[in-house]
Amino acid sequence: MMIKSVKVWGLCFFVSVLISCSGQSEKKELAGKKHYLEFTDVSATKEFFSWNSGRDFMVSAHRGGSYSGYPENSIELFDYVLENTSAIIECDIALTQDSVLVMMHDNTLDRTSTGKGRVADKTFDELKQLNLVDLEGKVTQFKIPSLKEVLKWAKGKTILTLDFKDNVPYEMVLEEIKATGTEAYVVLITYSFGAAKKLYRLNPELMLSVTIRNKDEWERFEETGIPVENIIAFTGLTERESSFNKMLHEHGVFTILGVLGNLDRRAISRGDQIYKEFVENGADILATDRPIEAAKMIK
Repeated sequence: MMIKSVKVWGLCFFVSVLISCSGQSEKKELAGKKHYLEFTDVSATKEFFSWNSGRDFMVSAHRGGSYSGYPENSIELFDYVLENTSAIIECDIALTQDSVLVMMHDNTLDRTSTGKGRVADKTFDELKQLNLVDLEGKVTQFKIPSLKEVLKWAKGKTILTLDFKDNVPYEMVLEEIKATGTEAYVVLITYSFGAAKKLYRLNPELMLSVTIRNKDEWERFEETGIPVENIIAFTGLTERESSFNKMLHEHGVFTILGVLGNLDRRAISRGDQIYKEFVENGADILATDRPIEAAKMIK
């Protein structure tokens, strides 16, 4: 009789553990969902990024952020950030030897993975054998994701701002976006007006991040013929005058200030309240390596 009781208790304990684990998993998923951004189509995305005085301040996680245990440009890092705050995810596209688009910032594998050599010299199958390394050099169990995997992950969750590496054809990226039906979840990063015009010509519906740091660059942008509703203005890595940000706002344009690097370090040394000062000065989105900390302050 005693043995039977022990067996029943053991079974009950096992079931309770399963229920507990299931509940924790569900709570974790619900916590993430409250930070998701969902858009029905590109017009809804454009409306979201059309500036008005009641707009929400946001963060853009540079390479997904910089957190111990989570390698940059990994889906696991993206999930971790969205569990803690709503955020745009900035990530980098590279091209393998066999023409697969993958997420990788550097031209080489050495810094962020267990691999060596150039990404362009490896096949995707070879990359799948590697593990990603976090910012402290610790090897993780996480793998290099393809662009297709990341696009599918982002749908119904957040906006990706996609940074093209030098050897990545625009056309290939646009094909992946179309194939995954994620037009409403991407903003394409450009570093010149020529690149912006080419991408607009290839697909006039998609949103672009365009570098506009001063009045002269704004006037040059106006000459491109790209509608203002198609763009977010990246105002550089230095804080701009509030009058310049106000001018962009008067045209309905959202601004992104790159606080990664020096400005993030200033926040670490002087206190995170500096992030609030940036948005009070007219920055709508802070591109940062510390998206969770910055979002906590500006919200």
